[in-house]
Amino acid sequence: MFLLGIDTCGPSGSVALGRLTDPSQVEVLAQRTLEGRTYSATLVFAVEELLTGHGVPLTGIGCIVVVHGPGSFTGVRVGLSAAKGLAEGAGIALIAVSRLEVLAHKAGLASAALDAHRHEIFLRVSDNGEVRELLAGESDLSQIRALSRIAVCDEAAAVLLRRACPGTEPVHIDAPTAADALSVAAPGIRAGNLADPALLDGHYLRRSDAEIFGNTVLKS
Repeated sequence: MFLLGIDTCGPSGSVALGRLTDPSQVEVLAQRTLEGRTYSATLVFAVEELLTGHGVPLTGIGCIVVVHGPGSFTGVRVGLSAAKGLAEGAGIALIAVSRLEVLAHKAGLASAALDAHRHEIFLRVSDNGEVRELLAGESDLSQIRALSRIAVCDEAAAVLLRRACPGTEPVHIDAPTAADALSVAAPGIRAGNLADPALLDGHYLRRSDAEIFGNTVLKS
């Protein structure tokens, strides 16, 4: 089964083509990087170029894997819209994965953190087998049970973790990509844990500026 991966959540994005093999292993065939702030103009073209270059028609894709956040609101929306449009238009299965999960998986760790700006991080923690993903500031981090090693791919997240949780060791790795997402999604694809394109939404963890400042204006 051919898989198409889409990740437009971070400062740069990517699309990847892979093949699902047994048992739930992925062979990555190719990946293309997308420059940040250009996703709406370059994403569909990059997908077409990737598939054409390997002689795989869109209808030959068995499942689309989309990283649905957390990250840039615009990036998440562009990636989701494209993935849902391609899936519905060509009748392709769709599955969504968290960028935090992909980062943690890539590092081989249970926890991960991404810079959320505004002195906050998107955080994935595992506590007694329960996984949580949340938006956390410095005061929130001080109340979370001591964390040990946390995967990070940006210095801002590492700085905040060191300041708020002195016992934490940020483990720096390269930013997660669409190819990494394919491997994370493989078990779910095999298990049939697919998404309904009509119901799938972004994994934002934070309200949009329109919601935050709109409510402020209304209250004032």
